[in-house]
Amino acid sequence: MKLTDNVLRSFRVAKVFRENTDKINCFDFCSNGEAIISSSDDDSLVLYDCQEGKPKRTLYSKKYGVDLIRYTHAANTVVYSSNKIDDTIRYLSLHDNKYIRYFPGHNKRVTSLSMSPVDDTFISGSLDKTIRLWDLRSPNCQGLMHLQGKPVCSFDPEGLIFAAGINSEMVKLYDLRSFDKGPFATFKLPYDPTCEWTGLKFSNDGKLILLSTNGGALRILDAFKGAVLHSFGGYNNSKGVTLEASFTPDSQFVMIGSEDGKIHVWNAESGMKVALLDGKHTGPITCLQFNPKFMTFASACSNMAFWLPTIDD
Repeated sequence: MKLTDNVLRSFRVAKVFRENTDKINCFDFCSNGEAIISSSDDDSLVLYDCQEGKPKRTLYSKKYGVDLIRYTHAANTVVYSSNKIDDTIRYLSLHDNKYIRYFPGHNKRVTSLSMSPVDDTFISGSLDKTIRLWDLRSPNCQGLMHLQGKPVCSFDPEGLIFAAGINSEMVKLYDLRSFDKGPFATFKLPYDPTCEWTGLKFSNDGKLILLSTNGGALRILDAFKGAVLHSFGGYNNSKGVTLEASFTPDSQFVMIGSEDGKIHVWNAESGMKVALLDGKHTGPITCLQFNPKFMTFASACSNMAFWLPTIDD
């Protein structure tokens, strides 16, 4: 089944889960699309089965809190940042709920966490104005970059380069093998004093970069030239909430939630608005991602919603 404008417009909430007592701050699908794990400000990690459409387990990180959760490539393991006590990143086995390793180094809140799509490398960006490069097999930082401002960062789909959005005004591209030599490309963007960049993502085809903000606008850049291809607005975000924006897996569409529980979808190539979906969320939709393998997506406030299309086009 192909994702088209009509299929996207037909999506409806199929299931709502009320497992959390506070907002869901992050979730991540595993690479085969069969499971999703969420982290919440109530210090819980909830594991959902996407095929059966139900929660499977709840784990807790009461002492350190949990944010920015990411699956690793090993089955049943995740890394996540802490939002209490310290800013150490933790590597957890879901199988027996035991920590495998800690990654200390950041001394302010971690705001970006990106797992390499090809190996055990991951990168983290922090309010301490650094990006750190890690390997799951070692607690020692493998690389450290001091920046001129707060970063958002992500690997590209091939895991060869990573992008850093710095100070909400420039995007720098680094070769993973020689990042210490500095960026091989720098794109300067018009600075918008009304909002800060809160997320950076590549499209799966590697051609586009999506910059999300805590304001009312998203931008899509050409990943090779740095030109702003589209700016998307018209969704509600008056309180400066961090709203997650995402590409669909085919790189054709961009979607974001809003503070009024609605989801806005645009065509990434034409820039045209394709759909406005009502998730009936009780709070701002802070998390939104399409399943990497199946025709479904998830959105979250303090509740988690699974969506399915209602036509086969």
